[in-house]
This record gives sequence, structure tokens and C-alpha cells, in this order.
Amino acid sequence: MTEQHASRTARDLAARAARWQWRKSSYSNDSGGNCLEIAHRDSSVGIRDSKYPKGPALVVSTAAWSSFVPLVRRDR
Repeated sequence: MTEQHASRTARDLAARAARWQWRKSSYSNDSGGNCLEIAHRDSSVGIRDSKYPKGPALVVSTAAWSSFVPLVRRDR
């Protein structure tokens, strides 16, 4: 993949992710802090900083997300 193609693909993904239905973490509050928003879409999960909703989002497969969540829950 060329750098130009990768950049175009990233912009396209970011534009599509902006239209996803994001939900804020149940641990978030109105005073800021370390808050995440999550969006499930097709076979992907988007993760972004709730303080910067127009900023970048990390997009992972649902399989990767499903493996990650139990590890976080175990270590809290």
C-alpha cells in the first residue's frame, strides 16, 4: 500500500467513523478525566477520547475488542 493510498484510506475511515453512534463510558462524568467513547459498527469497534470527538479514533476488529475487554476488567 502506498503512503498516499494509506492516507486516503485513513481519511475515509475517519469520515465514516464520525457518523457512527458513539457512547460514552459508564465511568465518565461531566468533569472530564480519562473518558473513552466506543462505537460498534459491522465487524469493527471504534475507540476515541470523549474530550476530542473530532479527533482521531482507534478502530479494531470486534475479535480484538472481545479479547481486550476481559483483560481490562480482570486488572481493575
